[in-house]
Amino acid sequence: MIVFEKVRWRNLMSTGDYWITIDLNTGSSTLIVGPNGAGKSTLLDALSYGLFGKPHRDIKKPQLLNSINQKDCVVEVEFSIGLVKYKVVRGMKPNIFEIWQNGTLMNQDSHSRDYQKILEQNILKLNHKSFHQIVMLGSSSFIPFMQLPTGTRREVIEDLLDINIFTKMNVLLKDRTAKLRDNLGAANYESELATEKIRLQHNYIEDLRTMEDEQQSKKQEKIAELEAKVNKLIQENEKLSAEYAAFYAGLQTEWNEASEKKQKLLTWQGQIKNNIATVVKEARFYEDNSECPTCAQPIADDFKQKRTHVCRSRAKELSAGQVELIKNLEAVGVVLDALSAKIMEGSKVNNHVLTNNTTIRNLQSQIRDLEKEAAAKSHIDIADAEKTLDEYNKKLEALGTLKNSYYEQGAYNQAISEMLKDTGIKTKVIRQYLPVMNKLVNQYLQTLDFYVSFTLNESFEEIIRSRHRDEFSYASFSEGEKMKIDLSLLFTWRQIARMKNSVSTNLLILDEVMDSSLDDDGLENLQKIINATADSDDTSIFIISHKKELSDSDKFKNKILFEKIGNFSVKK
Repeated sequence: MIVFEKVRWRNLMSTGDYWITIDLNTGSSTLIVGPNGAGKSTLLDALSYGLFGKPHRDIKKPQLLNSINQKDCVVEVEFSIGLVKYKVVRGMKPNIFEIWQNGTLMNQDSHSRDYQKILEQNILKLNHKSFHQIVMLGSSSFIPFMQLPTGTRREVIEDLLDINIFTKMNVLLKDRTAKLRDNLGAANYESELATEKIRLQHNYIEDLRTMEDEQQSKKQEKIAELEAKVNKLIQENEKLSAEYAAFYAGLQTEWNEASEKKQKLLTWQGQIKNNIATVVKEARFYEDNSECPTCAQPIADDFKQKRTHVCRSRAKELSAGQVELIKNLEAVGVVLDALSAKIMEGSKVNNHVLTNNTTIRNLQSQIRDLEKEAAAKSHIDIADAEKTLDEYNKKLEALGTLKNSYYEQGAYNQAISEMLKDTGIKTKVIRQYLPVMNKLVNQYLQTLDFYVSFTLNESFEEIIRSRHRDEFSYASFSEGEKMKIDLSLLFTWRQIARMKNSVSTNLLILDEVMDSSLDDDGLENLQKIINATADSDDTSIFIISHKKELSDSDKFKNKILFEKIGNFSVKK
Protein backbone atom coordinates (compact mmCIF):
# COMPACT_ATOMS: atom_id res chain seq x y z
CA MET A 1 0.00 0.00 0.00
CA ILE A 2 1.20 3.50 -0.88
CA VAL A 3 0.88 5.84 2.11
CA PHE A 4 1.12 9.45 0.93
CA GLU A 5 2.43 11.54 3.80
CA LYS A 6 3.14 15.04 2.58
CA VAL A 7 3.18 17.31 -0.46
CA ARG A 8 4.59 20.78 -0.67
CA TRP A 9 5.23 23.22 -3.48
CA ARG A 10 6.32 26.72 -4.39
CA ASN A 11 6.13 28.89 -7.50
CA LEU A 12 3.53 26.46 -8.87
CA MET A 13 0.53 27.97 -10.64
CA SER A 14 -0.64 30.89 -8.48
CA THR A 15 1.62 29.95 -5.54
CA GLY A 16 4.48 32.40 -4.94
CA ASP A 17 8.07 31.90 -3.79
CA TYR A 18 7.17 30.23 -0.50
CA TRP A 19 6.30 26.70 0.54
CA ILE A 20 2.73 25.48 0.84
CA THR A 21 2.64 22.16 2.71
CA ILE A 22 -0.28 19.77 3.09
CA ASP A 23 -0.26 16.72 5.36
CA LEU A 24 -1.75 13.87 3.32
CA ASN A 25 -1.82 11.20 6.04
CA THR A 26 -4.56 12.53 8.31
CA GLY A 27 -6.61 9.35 8.36
CA SER A 28 -9.78 11.43 8.20
CA SER A 29 -11.74 13.79 5.98
CA THR A 30 -10.32 17.22 5.16
CA LEU A 31 -12.16 20.06 3.47
CA ILE A 32 -10.14 22.34 1.22
CA VAL A 33 -12.28 25.39 0.66
CA GLY A 34 -11.86 28.75 -0.94
CA PRO A 35 -13.19 30.96 -3.71
CA ASN A 36 -12.66 30.18 -7.36
CA GLY A 37 -9.05 30.81 -8.46
CA ALA A 38 -7.75 30.75 -4.88
CA GLY A 39 -5.47 27.77 -5.64
CA LYS A 40 -7.39 24.90 -4.08
CA SER A 41 -6.96 22.54 -7.03
CA THR A 42 -3.24 23.28 -7.16
CA LEU A 43 -2.95 20.29 -4.83
CA LEU A 44 -3.97 18.05 -7.73
CA ASP A 45 -1.45 19.62 -10.07
CA ALA A 46 1.26 19.43 -7.42
CA LEU A 47 0.69 15.67 -6.95
CA SER A 48 0.39 15.01 -10.69
CA TYR A 49 3.49 17.04 -11.58
CA GLY A 50 5.54 15.77 -8.66
CA LEU A 51 4.81 12.10 -9.36
CA PHE A 52 4.37 12.02 -13.13
CA GLY A 53 5.96 15.21 -14.49
CA LYS A 54 2.78 16.41 -16.13
CA PRO A 55 -0.19 18.64 -15.12
CA HIS A 56 -3.43 17.28 -13.75
CA ARG A 57 -5.37 19.79 -15.78
CA ASP A 58 -5.50 20.01 -19.55
CA ILE A 59 -2.70 22.57 -19.82
CA LYS A 60 0.88 22.55 -21.04
CA LYS A 61 3.62 21.83 -18.53
CA PRO A 62 5.28 25.31 -18.80
CA GLN A 63 1.95 26.82 -17.69
CA LEU A 64 2.51 25.23 -14.26
CA LEU A 65 5.30 27.74 -13.64
CA ASN A 66 4.23 30.83 -11.72
CA SER A 67 3.73 33.49 -14.38
CA ILE A 68 5.12 36.24 -12.18
CA ASN A 69 8.25 34.67 -10.71
CA GLN A 70 8.97 32.46 -13.77
CA LYS A 71 11.52 30.33 -11.91
CA ASP A 72 12.28 28.04 -8.97
CA CYS A 73 9.13 25.94 -9.32
CA VAL A 74 9.58 22.96 -6.99
CA VAL A 75 7.25 20.17 -5.84
CA GLU A 76 8.11 17.59 -3.18
CA VAL A 77 5.97 14.50 -2.54
CA GLU A 78 6.71 12.20 0.38
CA PHE A 79 5.24 8.72 0.70
CA SER A 80 6.09 5.30 2.08
CA ILE A 81 5.61 1.75 0.87
CA GLY A 82 5.96 -0.68 3.74
CA LEU A 83 9.07 0.29 5.69
CA VAL A 84 10.65 2.19 2.79
CA LYS A 85 10.26 5.96 2.70
CA TYR A 86 10.43 7.89 -0.56
CA LYS A 87 10.62 11.52 -1.51
CA VAL A 88 10.23 12.74 -5.08
CA VAL A 89 11.57 16.22 -5.88
CA ARG A 90 10.72 17.77 -9.23
CA GLY A 91 11.11 21.30 -10.50
CA MET A 92 11.49 23.71 -13.40
CA LYS A 93 13.96 26.53 -13.99
CA PRO A 94 16.17 24.93 -13.00
CA ASN A 95 15.04 21.43 -13.96
CA ILE A 96 15.09 19.04 -11.02
CA PHE A 97 14.12 15.38 -10.82
CA GLU A 98 15.27 13.40 -7.79
CA ILE A 99 14.05 10.22 -6.13
CA TRP A 100 15.17 9.72 -2.53
CA GLN A 101 14.91 6.33 -0.86
CA ASN A 102 15.31 6.27 2.92
CA GLY A 103 17.21 9.55 2.72
CA THR A 104 19.56 8.38 -0.08
CA LEU A 105 19.41 9.78 -3.60
CA MET A 106 18.75 7.01 -6.10
CA ASN A 107 21.14 6.61 -9.06
CA GLN A 108 20.48 9.33 -11.66
CA ASP A 109 22.77 7.95 -14.36
CA SER A 110 19.81 6.89 -16.48
CA HIS A 111 17.90 9.17 -18.83
CA SER A 112 15.06 11.15 -17.19
CA ARG A 113 12.53 9.10 -19.15
CA ASP A 114 14.01 5.88 -17.78
CA TYR A 115 14.18 7.45 -14.32
CA GLN A 116 10.44 8.11 -14.58
CA LYS A 117 9.83 4.50 -15.60
CA ILE A 118 11.63 3.38 -12.44
CA LEU A 119 9.30 5.56 -10.39
CA GLU A 120 6.10 4.41 -12.12
CA GLN A 121 6.86 0.74 -12.79
CA ASN A 122 9.12 -0.26 -9.89
CA ILE A 123 7.99 2.00 -7.06
CA LEU A 124 4.45 3.37 -7.52
CA LYS A 125 3.39 0.55 -9.87
CA LEU A 126 0.75 2.77 -11.42
CA ASN A 127 0.69 5.31 -14.21
CA HIS A 128 -0.87 8.76 -14.59
CA LYS A 129 -4.27 7.47 -15.72
CA SER A 130 -4.54 4.81 -13.03
CA PHE A 131 -3.49 7.25 -10.32
CA HIS A 132 -6.32 9.61 -11.21
CA GLN A 133 -8.90 6.85 -11.46
CA ILE A 134 -8.08 5.68 -7.93
CA VAL A 135 -7.09 8.86 -6.13
CA MET A 136 -8.95 11.73 -7.80
CA LEU A 137 -12.38 12.47 -9.16
CA GLY A 138 -14.44 15.45 -10.14
CA SER A 139 -12.08 17.85 -11.87
CA SER A 140 -13.81 19.26 -14.88
CA SER A 141 -10.69 18.78 -16.99
CA PHE A 142 -10.17 15.13 -16.05
CA ILE A 143 -11.87 12.28 -17.92
CA PRO A 144 -13.80 9.87 -15.65
CA PHE A 145 -13.52 6.13 -16.19
CA MET A 146 -16.78 5.85 -18.12
CA GLN A 147 -15.65 8.50 -20.59
CA LEU A 148 -12.42 6.69 -21.38
CA PRO A 149 -12.09 4.51 -24.50
CA THR A 150 -12.51 0.80 -23.80
CA GLY A 151 -8.81 0.18 -24.42
CA THR A 152 -7.83 2.76 -21.81
CA ARG A 153 -10.45 1.34 -19.41
CA ARG A 154 -8.73 -2.02 -19.79
CA GLU A 155 -5.35 -0.46 -18.94
CA VAL A 156 -6.77 1.02 -15.74
CA ILE A 157 -8.30 -2.31 -14.69
CA GLU A 158 -5.08 -4.14 -15.49
CA ASP A 159 -3.21 -1.71 -13.22
CA LEU A 160 -5.76 -2.25 -10.48
CA LEU A 161 -5.52 -6.02 -10.73
CA ASP A 162 -1.76 -5.85 -11.12
CA ILE A 163 -1.96 -7.87 -14.31
CA ASN A 164 -0.38 -5.27 -16.57
CA ILE A 165 2.77 -7.30 -16.00
CA PHE A 166 1.31 -9.69 -18.56
CA THR A 167 0.99 -6.81 -21.01
CA LYS A 168 4.62 -5.88 -20.39
CA MET A 169 5.56 -9.52 -20.77
CA ASN A 170 3.62 -9.61 -24.03
CA VAL A 171 5.49 -6.52 -25.27
CA LEU A 172 8.79 -8.14 -24.32
CA LEU A 173 7.63 -11.36 -25.95
CA LYS A 174 6.78 -9.48 -29.15
CA ASP A 175 10.24 -7.92 -29.11
CA ARG A 176 11.79 -11.33 -28.56
CA THR A 177 9.59 -12.85 -31.25
CA ALA A 178 10.58 -10.09 -33.67
CA LYS A 179 14.23 -10.67 -32.80
CA LEU A 180 13.71 -14.42 -33.14
CA ARG A 181 12.08 -13.84 -36.52
CA ASP A 182 15.06 -11.71 -37.58
CA ASN A 183 17.46 -14.38 -36.31
CA LEU A 184 15.51 -17.08 -38.14
CA GLY A 185 15.55 -14.99 -41.31
CA ALA A 186 19.29 -14.53 -40.94
CA ALA A 187 19.74 -18.27 -40.29
CA ASN A 188 17.64 -19.11 -43.38
CA TYR A 189 19.73 -16.72 -45.44
CA GLU A 190 22.93 -18.24 -44.07
CA SER A 191 21.56 -21.74 -44.81
CA GLU A 192 20.72 -20.79 -48.39
CA LEU A 193 24.15 -19.23 -48.74
CA ALA A 194 25.83 -22.32 -47.27
CA THR A 195 23.78 -24.60 -49.57
CA GLU A 196 24.82 -22.56 -52.57
CA LYS A 197 28.45 -22.65 -51.44
CA ILE A 198 28.24 -26.43 -51.09
CA ARG A 199 26.80 -26.74 -54.60
CA LEU A 200 29.52 -24.51 -56.03
CA GLN A 201 32.21 -26.39 -54.07
CA HIS A 202 30.95 -29.73 -55.42
CA ASN A 203 31.17 -28.32 -58.94
CA TYR A 204 34.62 -26.93 -58.19
CA ILE A 205 35.89 -30.30 -56.94
CA GLU A 206 34.48 -32.04 -60.03
CA ASP A 207 36.20 -29.44 -62.19
CA LEU A 208 39.45 -30.03 -60.29
CA ARG A 209 39.19 -33.76 -60.81
CA THR A 210 38.47 -33.26 -64.50
CA MET A 211 41.40 -30.88 -64.76
CA GLU A 212 43.63 -33.34 -62.92
CA ASP A 213 42.63 -36.20 -65.27
CA GLU A 214 43.22 -33.96 -68.25
CA GLN A 215 46.62 -32.90 -66.94
CA GLN A 216 47.62 -36.50 -66.19
CA SER A 217 46.57 -37.45 -69.70
CA LYS A 218 48.54 -34.55 -71.14
CA LYS A 219 51.59 -35.56 -69.13
CA GLN A 220 51.41 -39.13 -70.40
CA GLU A 221 50.99 -37.85 -73.93
CA LYS A 222 53.99 -35.56 -73.46
CA ILE A 223 56.07 -38.43 -72.03
CA ALA A 224 55.17 -40.63 -75.01
CA GLU A 225 56.02 -37.80 -77.40
CA LEU A 226 59.41 -37.24 -75.76
CA GLU A 227 60.19 -40.96 -75.66
CA ALA A 228 59.42 -41.15 -79.38
CA LYS A 229 61.87 -38.32 -80.04
CA VAL A 230 64.52 -40.05 -77.91
CA ASN A 231 64.05 -43.33 -79.76
CA LYS A 232 64.30 -41.54 -83.10
CA LEU A 233 67.50 -39.78 -82.09
CA ILE A 234 68.97 -43.03 -80.73
CA GLN A 235 68.22 -44.78 -84.02
CA GLU A 236 69.75 -41.89 -85.97
CA ASN A 237 72.87 -42.00 -83.79
CA GLU A 238 73.21 -45.72 -84.20
CA LYS A 239 73.08 -45.33 -87.99
CA LEU A 240 75.52 -42.39 -88.01
CA SER A 241 77.88 -44.15 -85.61
CA ALA A 242 77.92 -47.29 -87.77
CA GLU A 243 78.61 -45.29 -90.93
CA TYR A 244 81.26 -43.24 -89.19
CA ALA A 245 82.94 -46.32 -87.78
CA ALA A 246 83.10 -48.02 -91.20
CA PHE A 247 84.30 -44.85 -92.88
CA TYR A 248 86.88 -44.08 -90.24
CA ALA A 249 88.28 -47.62 -90.13
CA GLY A 250 89.47 -47.51 -93.86
CA LEU A 251 90.49 -43.91 -93.66
CA GLN A 252 92.67 -44.57 -90.67
CA THR A 253 94.72 -47.17 -92.52
CA GLU A 254 95.33 -44.80 -95.43
CA TRP A 255 96.18 -41.98 -93.03
CA ASN A 256 98.62 -44.16 -91.14
CA GLU A 257 100.30 -45.34 -94.36
CA ALA A 258 100.61 -41.84 -95.79
CA SER A 259 101.88 -40.52 -92.48
CA GLU A 260 104.48 -43.30 -92.26
CA LYS A 261 105.57 -42.65 -95.85
CA LYS A 262 105.86 -38.96 -95.18
CA GLN A 263 107.92 -39.65 -92.11
CA LYS A 264 110.32 -41.86 -94.12
CA LEU A 265 110.60 -39.24 -96.84
CA LEU A 266 111.36 -36.58 -94.28
CA THR A 267 114.06 -38.87 -92.82
CA TRP A 268 115.52 -39.40 -96.23
CA GLN A 269 115.39 -35.74 -96.95
CA GLY A 270 117.47 -35.09 -93.87
CA GLN A 271 120.02 -37.69 -94.85
CA ILE A 272 120.32 -36.25 -98.35
CA LYS A 273 120.84 -32.78 -96.93
CA ASN A 274 123.61 -34.11 -94.72
CA ASN A 275 125.27 -36.00 -97.62
CA ILE A 276 125.10 -32.95 -99.87
CA ALA A 277 126.67 -30.85 -97.14
CA THR A 278 129.51 -33.45 -96.76
CA VAL A 279 130.18 -33.60 -100.53
CA VAL A 280 130.16 -29.79 -100.81
CA LYS A 281 132.58 -29.55 -97.89
CA GLU A 282 134.94 -32.09 -99.42
CA ALA A 283 134.86 -30.36 -102.79
CA ARG A 284 135.67 -27.02 -101.18
CA PHE A 285 138.52 -28.66 -99.29
CA TYR A 286 140.26 -29.77 -102.44
CA GLU A 287 139.51 -26.46 -104.05
CA ASP A 288 140.93 -24.50 -101.18
CA ASN A 289 143.89 -26.70 -100.06
CA SER A 290 147.11 -27.86 -101.85
CA GLU A 291 148.52 -30.02 -99.06
CA CYS A 292 147.05 -32.31 -96.43
CA PRO A 293 146.45 -30.49 -93.26
CA THR A 294 147.08 -33.62 -91.26
CA CYS A 295 150.41 -34.86 -92.71
CA ALA A 296 151.38 -31.63 -94.49
CA GLN A 297 152.11 -33.59 -97.72
CA PRO A 298 151.24 -31.86 -101.00
CA ILE A 299 148.07 -33.03 -102.74
CA ALA A 300 148.57 -33.93 -106.40
CA ASP A 301 146.56 -31.91 -108.87
CA ASP A 302 145.24 -34.94 -110.69
CA PHE A 303 144.09 -36.36 -107.37
CA LYS A 304 142.46 -33.08 -106.54
CA GLN A 305 140.70 -32.98 -109.92
CA LYS A 306 139.66 -36.60 -109.57
CA ARG A 307 138.22 -36.05 -106.09
CA THR A 308 136.61 -32.80 -107.14
CA HIS A 309 135.01 -34.51 -110.09
CA VAL A 310 133.76 -37.31 -107.87
CA CYS A 311 132.31 -34.80 -105.39
CA ARG A 312 130.53 -32.91 -108.12
CA SER A 313 129.07 -36.04 -109.60
CA ARG A 314 127.94 -37.17 -106.16
CA ALA A 315 126.40 -33.74 -105.49
CA LYS A 316 124.43 -33.90 -108.74
CA GLU A 317 123.14 -37.34 -107.85
CA LEU A 318 122.13 -36.19 -104.36
CA SER A 319 120.42 -33.03 -105.74
CA ALA A 320 118.49 -35.05 -108.22
CA GLY A 321 117.46 -37.43 -105.45
CA GLN A 322 116.48 -34.46 -103.31
CA VAL A 323 114.19 -33.09 -106.04
CA GLU A 324 112.57 -36.47 -106.47
CA LEU A 325 112.11 -36.75 -102.71
CA ILE A 326 110.42 -33.33 -102.53
CA LYS A 327 108.01 -34.40 -105.26
CA ASN A 328 107.20 -37.51 -103.26
CA LEU A 329 106.69 -35.39 -100.11
CA GLU A 330 104.35 -33.10 -101.99
CA ALA A 331 102.42 -36.07 -103.30
CA VAL A 332 102.17 -37.53 -99.79
CA GLY A 333 101.06 -34.07 -98.52
CA VAL A 334 98.30 -33.99 -101.09
CA VAL A 335 97.17 -37.43 -99.97
CA LEU A 336 97.26 -36.37 -96.30
CA ASP A 337 95.33 -33.18 -97.06
CA ALA A 338 92.69 -35.18 -98.84
CA LEU A 339 92.54 -37.62 -95.97
CA SER A 340 92.35 -34.68 -93.48
CA ALA A 341 89.40 -33.23 -95.40
CA LYS A 342 87.65 -36.56 -95.23
CA ILE A 343 88.37 -36.74 -91.49
CA MET A 344 86.84 -33.25 -91.05
CA GLU A 345 83.73 -34.39 -92.88
CA GLY A 346 83.59 -37.41 -90.58
CA SER A 347 83.90 -35.17 -87.49
CA LYS A 348 80.72 -33.33 -88.50
CA VAL A 349 78.90 -36.62 -88.35
CA ASN A 350 80.44 -37.29 -84.98
CA ASN A 351 79.48 -33.82 -83.73
CA HIS A 352 75.93 -34.45 -84.92
CA VAL A 353 75.91 -37.65 -82.89
CA LEU A 354 77.18 -35.75 -79.84
CA THR A 355 74.51 -33.10 -80.30
CA ASN A 356 71.89 -35.82 -80.56
CA ASN A 357 73.20 -37.36 -77.34
CA THR A 358 72.85 -34.00 -75.54
CA THR A 359 69.29 -33.66 -76.84
CA ILE A 360 68.56 -37.21 -75.74
CA ARG A 361 69.80 -36.47 -72.20
CA ASN A 362 67.63 -33.32 -72.01
CA LEU A 363 64.58 -35.19 -73.26
CA GLN A 364 65.18 -38.02 -70.80
CA SER A 365 65.44 -35.44 -67.98
CA GLN A 366 62.08 -33.98 -69.03
CA ILE A 367 60.59 -37.46 -69.10
CA ARG A 368 61.82 -38.17 -65.54
CA ASP A 369 60.36 -34.86 -64.27
CA LEU A 370 57.00 -35.59 -65.91
CA GLU A 371 56.98 -39.10 -64.49
CA LYS A 372 57.64 -37.68 -61.00
CA GLU A 373 54.80 -35.17 -61.39
CA ALA A 374 52.49 -37.88 -62.63
CA ALA A 375 53.43 -40.18 -59.73
CA ALA A 376 53.23 -37.42 -57.08
CA LYS A 377 50.07 -35.54 -55.79
CA SER A 378 48.59 -33.15 -58.28
CA HIS A 379 49.45 -29.50 -57.73
CA ILE A 380 45.70 -28.88 -57.86
CA ASP A 381 44.93 -29.62 -54.20
CA ILE A 382 41.63 -31.48 -54.21
CA ALA A 383 42.14 -32.36 -50.52
CA ASP A 384 41.97 -28.68 -49.54
CA ALA A 385 38.83 -28.24 -51.62
CA GLU A 386 37.23 -31.29 -49.96
CA LYS A 387 38.23 -29.92 -46.53
CA THR A 388 36.49 -26.65 -47.35
CA LEU A 389 33.43 -28.62 -48.50
CA ASP A 390 33.39 -30.49 -45.19
CA GLU A 391 33.49 -27.17 -43.31
CA TYR A 392 30.54 -25.90 -45.37
CA ASN A 393 28.59 -29.08 -44.58
CA LYS A 394 29.31 -28.73 -40.86
CA LYS A 395 28.21 -25.09 -40.94
CA LEU A 396 24.99 -26.06 -42.73
CA GLU A 397 24.37 -28.77 -40.13
CA ALA A 398 24.97 -26.25 -37.31
CA LEU A 399 22.61 -23.79 -38.99
CA GLY A 400 20.00 -26.54 -39.22
CA THR A 401 20.34 -27.20 -35.48
CA LEU A 402 20.13 -23.46 -34.80
CA LYS A 403 17.04 -23.11 -37.00
CA ASN A 404 15.37 -26.02 -35.22
CA SER A 405 16.02 -24.30 -31.88
CA TYR A 406 14.53 -21.11 -33.34
CA TYR A 407 11.46 -23.01 -34.57
CA GLU A 408 11.12 -24.67 -31.18
CA GLN A 409 11.46 -21.33 -29.41
CA GLY A 410 8.96 -19.85 -31.87
CA ALA A 411 6.46 -22.56 -30.95
CA TYR A 412 6.99 -21.81 -27.25
CA ASN A 413 6.60 -18.09 -27.93
CA GLN A 414 3.38 -18.74 -29.84
CA ALA A 415 2.00 -20.73 -26.92
CA ILE A 416 3.07 -18.04 -24.45
CA SER A 417 1.63 -15.35 -26.73
CA GLU A 418 -1.75 -17.04 -26.67
CA MET A 419 -1.58 -17.03 -22.89
CA LEU A 420 -0.53 -13.36 -22.69
CA LYS A 421 -3.13 -12.05 -25.13
CA ASP A 422 -6.08 -10.10 -23.82
CA THR A 423 -8.12 -13.26 -24.30
CA GLY A 424 -5.65 -15.34 -22.30
CA ILE A 425 -4.56 -15.21 -18.66
CA LYS A 426 -5.66 -11.60 -18.20
CA THR A 427 -9.19 -12.40 -19.30
CA LYS A 428 -9.35 -15.27 -16.84
CA VAL A 429 -8.21 -12.98 -14.02
CA ILE A 430 -10.62 -10.24 -15.10
CA ARG A 431 -13.48 -12.77 -15.26
CA GLN A 432 -12.82 -13.63 -11.64
CA TYR A 433 -12.94 -10.00 -10.54
CA LEU A 434 -15.67 -8.66 -12.84
CA PRO A 435 -18.51 -10.06 -10.70
CA VAL A 436 -16.92 -8.48 -7.60
CA MET A 437 -16.47 -5.17 -9.42
CA ASN A 438 -20.03 -5.13 -10.69
CA LYS A 439 -21.36 -6.09 -7.26
CA LEU A 440 -19.42 -3.25 -5.55
CA VAL A 441 -20.48 -0.69 -8.17
CA ASN A 442 -24.12 -1.59 -7.70
CA GLN A 443 -23.78 -1.44 -3.90
CA TYR A 444 -22.35 2.08 -4.09
CA LEU A 445 -25.05 3.09 -6.59
CA GLN A 446 -27.71 1.91 -4.18
CA THR A 447 -26.03 3.83 -1.34
CA LEU A 448 -26.27 6.90 -3.58
CA ASP A 449 -29.99 6.10 -4.19
CA PHE A 450 -29.39 5.29 -7.85
CA TYR A 451 -31.25 2.04 -8.46
CA VAL A 452 -30.03 0.64 -11.75
CA SER A 453 -28.27 -2.58 -12.70
CA PHE A 454 -24.76 -1.65 -13.79
CA THR A 455 -22.56 -4.27 -15.48
CA LEU A 456 -19.15 -4.12 -17.15
CA ASN A 457 -18.48 -6.93 -19.61
CA GLU A 458 -15.08 -8.43 -20.50
CA SER A 459 -14.60 -5.68 -23.10
CA PHE A 460 -15.30 -3.10 -20.35
CA GLU A 461 -18.41 -1.89 -22.12
CA GLU A 462 -21.20 -0.87 -19.79
CA ILE A 463 -24.62 -2.49 -19.73
CA ILE A 464 -27.04 -0.43 -17.64
CA ARG A 465 -30.61 -1.53 -17.09
CA SER A 466 -33.41 0.06 -15.14
CA ARG A 467 -35.77 -1.80 -12.81
CA HIS A 468 -37.98 -2.38 -15.81
CA ARG A 469 -35.05 -3.92 -17.70
CA ASP A 470 -34.80 -0.99 -20.07
CA GLU A 471 -31.25 -0.71 -21.36
CA PHE A 472 -29.31 2.54 -21.17
CA SER A 473 -25.82 3.82 -21.81
CA TYR A 474 -23.70 6.09 -19.61
CA ALA A 475 -24.22 9.00 -21.97
CA SER A 476 -27.98 8.80 -21.67
CA PHE A 477 -27.99 9.86 -17.97
CA SER A 478 -28.03 13.29 -16.43
CA GLU A 479 -24.85 14.87 -15.06
CA GLY A 480 -25.92 14.06 -11.51
CA GLU A 481 -26.54 10.43 -12.39
CA LYS A 482 -23.23 10.27 -14.25
CA MET A 483 -21.51 11.64 -11.14
CA LYS A 484 -23.07 8.85 -9.05
CA ILE A 485 -21.75 6.28 -11.50
CA ASP A 486 -18.30 7.93 -11.49
CA LEU A 487 -18.24 7.99 -7.68
CA SER A 488 -19.37 4.39 -7.47
CA LEU A 489 -16.60 3.36 -9.86
CA LEU A 490 -14.02 5.39 -7.96
CA PHE A 491 -14.84 3.75 -4.64
CA THR A 492 -15.07 0.37 -6.35
CA TRP A 493 -11.59 0.76 -7.84
CA ARG A 494 -10.24 1.66 -4.44
CA GLN A 495 -11.86 -1.40 -2.90
CA ILE A 496 -10.53 -3.65 -5.63
CA ALA A 497 -7.06 -2.12 -5.28
CA ARG A 498 -7.17 -2.74 -1.53
CA MET A 499 -8.38 -6.30 -2.07
CA LYS A 500 -5.65 -6.97 -4.65
CA ASN A 501 -3.12 -4.93 -2.69
CA SER A 502 -1.71 -3.75 -5.99
CA VAL A 503 -2.06 0.03 -6.16
CA SER A 504 -3.91 0.64 -2.94
CA THR A 505 -3.36 4.10 -1.39
CA ASN A 506 -4.41 6.04 1.70
CA LEU A 507 -5.35 9.09 -0.38
CA LEU A 508 -8.63 10.11 -1.98
CA ILE A 509 -9.28 13.57 -3.44
CA LEU A 510 -12.71 14.68 -4.62
CA ASP A 511 -12.44 17.92 -6.55
CA GLU A 512 -15.63 20.01 -6.47
CA VAL A 513 -17.78 16.90 -6.29
CA MET A 514 -19.78 18.65 -3.57
CA ASP A 515 -20.22 21.56 -5.98
CA SER A 516 -21.37 19.38 -8.85
CA SER A 517 -24.74 18.25 -10.11
CA LEU A 518 -25.45 15.92 -7.17
CA ASP A 519 -28.71 16.74 -5.41
CA ASP A 520 -29.03 17.06 -1.64
CA ASP A 521 -29.83 13.37 -1.21
CA GLY A 522 -26.89 12.46 -3.41
CA LEU A 523 -24.59 14.71 -1.35
CA GLU A 524 -25.90 13.22 1.86
CA ASN A 525 -25.34 9.70 0.62
CA LEU A 526 -21.87 10.63 -0.67
CA GLN A 527 -21.04 11.99 2.77
CA LYS A 528 -22.01 8.63 4.24
CA ILE A 529 -19.66 6.84 1.88
CA ILE A 530 -16.87 9.31 2.65
CA ASN A 531 -17.28 8.93 6.39
CA ALA A 532 -17.50 5.13 6.16
CA THR A 533 -14.42 4.99 3.96
CA ALA A 534 -12.40 7.28 6.23
CA ASP A 535 -13.39 5.39 9.35
CA SER A 536 -12.94 1.88 7.97
CA ASP A 537 -9.48 1.99 6.43
CA ASP A 538 -7.79 5.19 7.66
CA THR A 539 -8.17 6.77 4.25
CA SER A 540 -7.26 10.44 4.07
CA ILE A 541 -10.07 12.02 2.06
CA PHE A 542 -9.71 15.56 0.72
CA ILE A 543 -12.80 17.36 -0.53
CA ILE A 544 -12.12 20.46 -2.60
CA SER A 545 -15.02 22.92 -2.74
CA HIS A 546 -15.74 26.59 -3.20
CA LYS A 547 -18.91 26.44 -1.10
CA LYS A 548 -18.33 28.59 1.97
CA GLU A 549 -21.24 27.03 3.82
CA LEU A 550 -19.34 23.72 3.93
CA SER A 551 -16.67 25.34 6.08
CA ASP A 552 -19.26 25.80 8.80
CA SER A 553 -20.24 22.14 8.63
CA ASP A 554 -19.12 19.69 11.28
CA LYS A 555 -18.96 16.88 8.75
CA PHE A 556 -15.19 17.32 8.18
CA LYS A 557 -12.55 16.76 10.84
CA ASN A 558 -10.00 19.05 9.16
CA LYS A 559 -10.37 22.22 7.13
CA ILE A 560 -7.89 24.10 4.94
CA LEU A 561 -8.71 27.54 3.60
CA PHE A 562 -7.11 28.95 0.45
CA GLU A 563 -7.30 32.65 -0.35
CA LYS A 564 -5.73 34.81 -2.99
CA ILE A 565 -3.87 37.83 -1.71
CA GLY A 566 -2.69 40.04 -4.51
CA ASN A 567 -1.63 37.65 -7.28
CA PHE A 568 -0.64 34.78 -5.05
CA SER A 569 -2.48 31.92 -3.36
CA VAL A 570 -2.17 31.61 0.40
CA LYS A 571 -3.02 28.65 2.62
CA LYS A 572 -4.56 29.40 6.03
